[in-house]
Parts: sequence; C-alpha cells; structure tokens
Amino acid sequence: MSEPGVIHDIGYQRYTGPRLGSGYSARALYAHGVRSAYGLGRSPWAKVLPIGLIGLAGLASLIIVIINSQLPQPVLDYVGIASTFTFAAAVFVAVVAPELVSVDLRTNLLQLYLSRPLGRASYALAKLAALATATFLLFAAPMLIMFIGMAFNTDDGFAGVLDEFGGLLVGLVAAVVHASLLAALGLPIASLSGRRVFATGMIIAVFLLTAPISAVLGELNPGAIGGLAGLLDPNSLLNGVDQWLFGADVRLVPIDSFGPVYGLVTVALVALGTTAAVWRYKGAKS
Repeated sequence: MSEPGVIHDIGYQRYTGPRLGSGYSARALYAHGVRSAYGLGRSPWAKVLPIGLIGLAGLASLIIVIINSQLPQPVLDYVGIASTFTFAAAVFVAVVAPELVSVDLRTNLLQLYLSRPLGRASYALAKLAALATATFLLFAAPMLIMFIGMAFNTDDGFAGVLDEFGGLLVGLVAAVVHASLLAALGLPIASLSGRRVFATGMIIAVFLLTAPISAVLGELNPGAIGGLAGLLDPNSLLNGVDQWLFGADVRLVPIDSFGPVYGLVTVALVALGTTAAVWRYKGAKS
C-alpha cells in the first residue's frame, strides 16, 4: 500500500500542442451538424428520411427531364423545383432541426459545448448554418440531376448547355433563399424543447396551420388582402419570392404587385429567426 500523502508520478502531462480556438470548434460543430442531418455516423434508421427524400426528389427530377425533353417548352424549370419541393424540405427541417439542437438540450451536451471556447452565439450560428446547408443540398441534388439530364438532351450544342447552366445557377440562388428561411424558422422553434417529438410537432404545426389560413384569406379576398395572404404561410411566401425575383412559372399564390413585400418579409424573417436562435442561447447555463 502507498504511504498517505505521497504523490506518485503516473505519467500525466500537460497539453503542449496548438490551441485551435473557437473558430475551429464552430467549424467542427457545423460539419458534424451537416453529417448528422443526413444520418452519417448514426444508425441506419437515421438515414431513412434524408436519403429517402433525396432519392424521391432525384426520381422526380428524372421524370421531369423525360417530360421536358418530349415537349417544346419545359413543364418545370429549376426555380420551379425549388417551389415544388418546399413542403418536402419543410418536413425535412421539422425532423432534422430537433436532432441538431433538442438532443443537446435533453442530454445536457449543451453545457459541455459551452464550457469550451465555443461561444453561445457561435454554437447557435453553427447549428443554423448546418441546418441551412443540409436543406440547401436537398434542393440542389434534384436540380443537378435535372441539369445533367437536360444538358445531354439539348439540341443546341454548347449554347444549350450554357443556357441550362444559367438556369441551374438561378435555381441554386432560389434554393439558398428557401433553405435560409426554412432553417431560420425551424431551428429557433426546435430549440424550445428537449423532446424531439414535441419540437417536430411544433415545427410542422407552424407550416400546416398557416397554409389553410393563408389559402382561405386568399380565396375570400381577391383584392389587396388576397395578394398579401401568402405572407402568412412560409410555403406561399417563398413561392411569392420565386415569382417576383425569378419569374417562376409555378404560381401557388397570386402576389399581384406585392412582390417586393414578399421579398422584404422573407429577409425580415431570416434576420428575426437568426436573432431568435442566438438569443435563445444567451441565457443558457454553461
């Protein structure tokens, strides 16, 4: 037995390597968030929804390519894909956002994260960026498949490929807008509960309950109120932005001359959602 009061050298050493700081921590958290959103490094069940949605979106884009190649005018362009797939992306956000933040709250991992150089604002912004990136990829994948298919089927040679590439870029910009708004709405709501089921239910409720209200107001008030009714529903709001900013052929809601209003409201909601996500963790215990 060792003598009391004797300190033994058991090989512990101080860390003398580089201190990577909070920036590296935020980037690592962001990369981990994107991977977690698609179930990478997790159980097979965690991959079913994200991989399944991308697979269905890719199959739909292949069908669109076949239809477009048989008609003189395309039935759906790249921006139309963003408008059409918005509801599926909202379901994706409703499932993934709680996985990114609710689990940390329930398992007390948040306190462990915040005990390190990673700040509260950096944590919130890294999670928000990861959710927005994962949602953007959900839009971008079918657009890329559609571009490859349309580029191989063009009759105008290299000029036709350039036209398709230009359309792809416009579609990707629309995807950035859609992903930013959906993430800015979904993450703050998910951060309110440590239970994934409750967080998912709250997000879905926001998207489902606002849609019929917006539709009813639009039908009952064909004038100015009807033109602004789409502001109440995220799906209709994004479609209004697509019509105003990108001239989308898919028209889920009549926006009349209120296109700039739809754009301003979208920017305001993204800013408000980002601020709410950061504010949510200002008072978090560390």
